[in-house]
Amino acid sequence: MASYLITGCSRGLGLAITSHLLSFPTSEVGTIIATSRSESPALKDIVLKSGGRVKYIQLDATNEASIKTAATQAEQTMGGKGLDLKTDDPRNDLEDHFNTNVLSVHHVTPAFIPLLQKGGLKKVANITTTLGSISRAKDYNFSPTPAYKISKAAMNMLTVQYALGYADQGFTIFVISPGWLRTDLGGKTADLSPEQGAIATIEKIMSAGKEDNGNS
Repeated sequence: MASYLITGCSRGLGLAITSHLLSFPTSEVGTIIATSRSESPALKDIVLKSGGRVKYIQLDATNEASIKTAATQAEQTMGGKGLDLKTDDPRNDLEDHFNTNVLSVHHVTPAFIPLLQKGGLKKVANITTTLGSISRAKDYNFSPTPAYKISKAAMNMLTVQYALGYADQGFTIFVISPGWLRTDLGGKTADLSPEQGAIATIEKIMSAGKEDNGNS
């Protein structure tokens, strides 16, 4: 039975992942800690209907005090048990994107490493996009979002560095691109629904093994 912590759960992919995890039996998915800057009505509804499986913790990933408080609350929620997996769903200027997509991941990840070390799976999955691929940058020249692309490329490298740093401790740290989703960020013309992205993301997380450590 695995436990999950998900950031950015108030809407979009994070909300869909939280909802999809509830479809698994408790023998496969136990406690789900859903975090966000504020609890949206949709997330609150999921928490209320989860039968206690989903626990909400307020977390502003750009605020170090909030991160520390959330980490403490998560440890209390787990009651001494470990956390198996952490999933980040990060969101036009370069500084704002770096705060959201790079620095928040850098601050949140080490805050929860001690709790993950107590778990059995020790997985960290960061949500990325092909727009952050350096080798495919020319393919996406039509998308005028340079700050977003740069920040995601940096997050990919940050993830690899964490993967290398914690490999000898049994961690599997990697990135996942869920595809182009119909969210506030992706727009209404995107290929996939948040639910489809969530299903693909969870399938990848569950099947990921040590050979996926550092995959970007």
